[in-house]
Amino acid sequence: MRVISGKAKGTKLYSIESKKTRPTLDRVKESLFNILQNRLQDANVLDLFSGSGAIGIEFLSRGAKCAYMCDKSYDAIEIARKNIIKTKLLENAKLINKDYIKCLEDLKKQNIKFDIVFLDPPYETEFAIEACKKIIQFDLLEKEAIIIIETDQENREKSKLKDLDIEVYDCRKYGRVCLIFLRRKELE
Repeated sequence: MRVISGKAKGTKLYSIESKKTRPTLDRVKESLFNILQNRLQDANVLDLFSGSGAIGIEFLSRGAKCAYMCDKSYDAIEIARKNIIKTKLLENAKLINKDYIKCLEDLKKQNIKFDIVFLDPPYETEFAIEACKKIIQFDLLEKEAIIIIETDQENREKSKLKDLDIEVYDCRKYGRVCLIFLRRKELE
């Protein structure tokens, strides 16, 4: 695992030795950031299931103003901390070692809003849908904000998103991995 582009380009990152965590593949990560390149500068980003911090670090390396990285695993947060220190991006990173719902509640209390939210929870869970519900309920999105879900269950996720006040505006498939891009529904 490495940082693909930006200030920390080429830095090799520590990874988590666990079957519970699966890093985003480099080809998926590269594609994601090519799609987002015009949104990155000075963005406030939330990486809600951050694992080793690789996605949040990539955002910071490419010009995001701040990246909040949350994971309930203490071991994951410690690896993320080591990676942030290694990439010299500590100043703009916020590490949160909490369950995702508690994290979102705390962010609401602090009145923090995001330009980009990246959700890559364990694939077999409903966490992405539940997180989207809370993000909308707690009004954590800036006006033009987007949410990206990484999943291997595209149809399941899309069918459960229909009832929320967000819309799928793009979907990209990379082998069994799919990136679903969401934004607020357009007011008619």
